[in-house]
Amino acid sequence: MITQGQIAPDFTLPRDGGGTVTLSDLRPGKVVLYFYPKDDTPGCTLEAQDFTARLADFTAAGATVIGLSKDSVKAHDKFCKKHGLSIVLASDEGGSTCEDYGVWLEKSMYGKTYMGIERTTVLIDGAGVVARVWNKVSVKGHADEVLAAVRAL
Repeated sequence: MITQGQIAPDFTLPRDGGGTVTLSDLRPGKVVLYFYPKDDTPGCTLEAQDFTARLADFTAAGATVIGLSKDSVKAHDKFCKKHGLSIVLASDEGGSTCEDYGVWLEKSMYGKTYMGIERTTVLIDGAGVVARVWNKVSVKGHADEVLAAVRAL
């Protein structure tokens, strides 16, 4: 699992709407990188909507918000269109970035174990250093908490 004080692993991934997003290209801006399990599921939809609703505030605070899952770009595009999302959604279909950040973990539900993304948010400062990590995120109020941390950075 990624920890505070580490250099954030760089990545270049395909994104919604075409093109790619490269973490190091966003410096010296701050980056809110949030990992979520699956497009168009209740918790993931609420989280994406909350970050979208506060996008102007994140931008004003000098931060780019990137949502990242293993869903395809096509799925991201459909998710964005359906819910009016305006944040960047990166596709890590191969899972290497999820593994680099330590969010691809064994999970369990109803007595069954499976591999999946643990809902995690990583705040990266303008030098590419991890400033804060939220593990096992509870969606309600999370975007506001992250915004406060961005503003304090």
